Amino acid sequence: MRLIDLQLFAEEKTEEATPHRLQEVRKKGQAARSNDLSASLVLLALVLFIYWQRESFWAVAWRLLSTFLALPRRELDADNLITVFYLGLAETGPILLLLFGVAAAAGLAANWAQVGFIFSTDNLVPRLENLDPVKGFQRLFSRRSLVELAKGVAKVIVIGAVVWQVVRSEFQKLFLAPEMGLLQVAEETAGIVFEAALKAAVVYLVLGILDFVYQRREFLRSLRMTKEEVKEELKQTEGDPLVRSRLREKQRKLARHRMMHAVPEATVVITNPVHLAVALKYREEEGAPRVVAKGAGSIAFRIVEVARQHGVPVVQNPPVAQALYRKVEIGEEIPVELYQAVAEILAYIYRMQGHW
Repeated sequence: MRLIDLQLFAEEKTEEATPHRLQEVRKKGQAARSNDLSASLVLLALVLFIYWQRESFWAVAWRLLSTFLALPRRELDADNLITVFYLGLAETGPILLLLFGVAAAAGLAANWAQVGFIFSTDNLVPRLENLDPVKGFQRLFSRRSLVELAKGVAKVIVIGAVVWQVVRSEFQKLFLAPEMGLLQVAEETAGIVFEAALKAAVVYLVLGILDFVYQRREFLRSLRMTKEEVKEELKQTEGDPLVRSRLREKQRKLARHRMMHAVPEATVVITNPVHLAVALKYREEEGAPRVVAKGAGSIAFRIVEVARQHGVPVVQNPPVAQALYRKVEIGEEIPVELYQAVAEILAYIYRMQGHW
């Protein structure tokens, strides 16, 4: 039982999706997105655009109305109807094109904000499993379908309640419609419709944002991996751990080998005296002294040994050795705050060698 429990636990998808897995599903065109958020932004953009261009819409509407009111006084034959159709198309075409352009731009912006730019042809390839009636029936009554149904009902109720509140508050104006002129009735009706549409669009936008949060959480949950899947992915992307460990060990050995070859060219080796060793190389034409080798323990012992074999001076100065070991990497110049201390050591060496 204990072995079975461990196997079941290992197969549970408890691990968050790795960056590599997220990148792979993104290449296939899969990402967390909310259709409600996109639709709400399109609706809000259209409502605001229509309000902004309301004078143009009014002008087009009145011209169309005038054209149709003149129809009874004309002979209704095919030629006249075609003429009226083209006139109506000429009047409404430009502003409808603008309307469609705003809708398309808002839709693209909404999708870009959610998932960025994704280009994939995987979703265009037909899949035979989508034609399986059994799987289709299962999807129809799946948890996701039921959640989407509940969300759809909730959206209708919430948005319907908002629209009802607006209309109910304007009942008095609607009852006075018979006493108003045609133009006033049209203006009042347009005002009520705009207010209802704007409030509905804002509420829909809030619901869309909440839906996007939910969709993202569900998307990431669906991509969770088992511990074994994570291990296998690491092996595929980065190689076997044992191979990586051996490769790193070889790299360390090569770096240490190059470092030891630089010790004979050093000007001085400063020690701790036995725990640390730092080899400095100084040439007047190169500027400040540079660390060419450093190490602790057995590596420090080896640096000192190679230095003595090649006649490189070894100086014991624990504070300077510790500071150099801690602050300066191999190949870097020493920091300004150590100039004085290192200069004194170099001066001491030059005096001992009789250069001064």
